[in-house]
Amino acid sequence: MRAKAVSTNTTEGVTGTPARTFSLGGHILTAPKAAPGLHLVATPIGNLGDITVRALETLAGVDIIACEDTRITRRLTERYAIAALLKPYHEHNAALARPKILQRLAEGASIALVSDAGTPLISDPGFKLVREVCAAGHQVMALPGPSSVLAALAVAALPTDRFYFEGFLPSKETARRVRLTELARIDATLVMFESGNRVQDTLADLAGIMGARDAAICREMTKMHEEVRRAPVSELARAADTLETRGEFVLVIGPPAAGTQIMAEHELDDLLRSSLQRDSVKDAVAHAVELSGRPRREIYARALELAKELVKQADKRAGAEGDDGQD
Repeated sequence: MRAKAVSTNTTEGVTGTPARTFSLGGHILTAPKAAPGLHLVATPIGNLGDITVRALETLAGVDIIACEDTRITRRLTERYAIAALLKPYHEHNAALARPKILQRLAEGASIALVSDAGTPLISDPGFKLVREVCAAGHQVMALPGPSSVLAALAVAALPTDRFYFEGFLPSKETARRVRLTELARIDATLVMFESGNRVQDTLADLAGIMGARDAAICREMTKMHEEVRRAPVSELARAADTLETRGEFVLVIGPPAAGTQIMAEHELDDLLRSSLQRDSVKDAVAHAVELSGRPRREIYARALELAKELVKQADKRAGAEGDDGQD
C-alpha cells in the first residue's frame, strides 16, 4: 500500500522546515538535505513510476522546487509524499523569477529545477537560468532520467549513432516546409516534437520532402495509450487520417540513404539551366532529383524560378535582335 501523501505541498511560504522524507513502496524514507546549488531533476514523461530514487531524494531534500506548472509537479510530489515548497518558473515569469532564485542560491539554498515532463532544458526555458547560475559561481548538478527524445529513438528502430534534435517545427506552413528542406540535408536521424493539431499537416510536408525515408510516429510515450507506428514517411502520411491526434508526438525520421550525395546549390542551378534549355520543367526536375539528392519540392521551386529567368533572357535577346534589324 502506498503511503498517503501529506498535505504540506505549497507554493508560498511555510511555517517551519518541512519533513525531508518521501514514500516509496509503502515505506517512508528520510532524505538528506540536498547540497547547496541548482539541481536539474529529470521527471517522468508520462508514467510516474519512471522517477529515480536519486530524484526522489533530491526533491525531498531541496529547499525549493522551481517548476513550470505547480499543479503538474504537485501530482508527482503528492504521489511520493514529498513535502515541498513549489515555486513557478516558466517562460512567462522567468525574467522576474531568475533574480529571486539567484538570491536564494547566494544565501546557500538548494533548489531543484524540473520541467512538466522529462529532462529540464530540453525544449524548456531553463537555459538562461543555468547560464546565470554558472556565471554567479554556484554549483549546477544534473540528475539524468526520463527523456521523450531518447525513448522515441530507442523504439523507432532507426539508426541512433548520429541524431539531430529539432524540437518543435514552425507552426506556419511555409516556414515549416523551408525548415524541413533544410533538415533534409542533415546526414543523421532526425527527432522532432509535434502537437496533435498539426501532426497530420507536418506528415504531409514530410512526405513531399523526405517521402522515401523510414520513420516512426511515437505518441504518448510511457503513458496508457502509447502508440508507435513505423513505416516510410510517405506511407505514414497516407494513413495520417487514421491517426489518433490527441496527445503528444515525437517524430523520428531516418537519415538519407547510404551513399546519397547532396549537390551544392550552384551545381544544382547549373544542372537545371542545362536541362531546361532542352527539356520541360517536369523532366528537368525529375533528372535533378535523381542526380542531386535534394528534395523534389525544393528542386521544383528552383526550376520554376530559373525557367522564368531563361524566358526573360530569351525575350531580351529577341528584342535586341529586333532592334539590330531596324538599323
